[in-house]
Amino acid sequence: MTKSKDELGGVALWRRIADGIRLDIIGGKLASGDRLPTEAVLATRFSANRHTVRRALAALADEGVVGAEQGRGTFVRSARRLSYPIGKRTRFSEGLAGQARTLTTQHLGNKLENASAAVAKALDLTPGAKVVRIEGLSSADGRPLSRATTWLAYRQFPDFAERVIALHSFTAVFASYGIADYARATTRISARHADVEETKLLGLSAGAILLVSEAIDADSAGNPISYALSRFPAERMELVV
Repeated sequence: MTKSKDELGGVALWRRIADGIRLDIIGGKLASGDRLPTEAVLATRFSANRHTVRRALAALADEGVVGAEQGRGTFVRSARRLSYPIGKRTRFSEGLAGQARTLTTQHLGNKLENASAAVAKALDLTPGAKVVRIEGLSSADGRPLSRATTWLAYRQFPDFAERVIALHSFTAVFASYGIADYARATTRISARHADVEETKLLGLSAGAILLVSEAIDADSAGNPISYALSRFPAERMELVV
């Protein structure tokens, strides 16, 4: 089956137009209050018709990124992003201190499972070893900023999930296990589109771009204690290494 012009590369053209505008905002080419180019100019830039451009702008408007003003055009509404430093001691609350009034983390669930090859390698375990998997959603001022999945060795942290529900802090739970300090061993950052579940939980529009952090934390002896995949909406967050 031949793909239409609006579906080239497996991604609908309106989504690629929305991504292009998001990247202009993320990259600083457009700031809050700036007026976007006209539909005609955007249609020429992206080799699209104006109907497709309107669909992209509607998606961005639903997300609160842009807004149309009658007789004046479409303007950037939300270009401010929070900065999250990635360092040796990366902590959500400390990293965003002073940038938001309230910071919260919601426990979405946990389960005991067999470690995949990737998880086993990160935690220095035998593939198939039991691991605790914890799902969470972190927000700032009520706006979702991070969807995280964390794995820990079950033999070392058998009731980690229960403790984190009670203590509301990974740092506090590690301390309860006698780990007074831990540091980031490795961090890898990539980017991709949000999937259906991430789009819903993070309150994004279809096709939104995520920054993905793949991180391993280790204790003071250098032993890995956690492996986490964190997904951040690119239009809300910047990761500073």
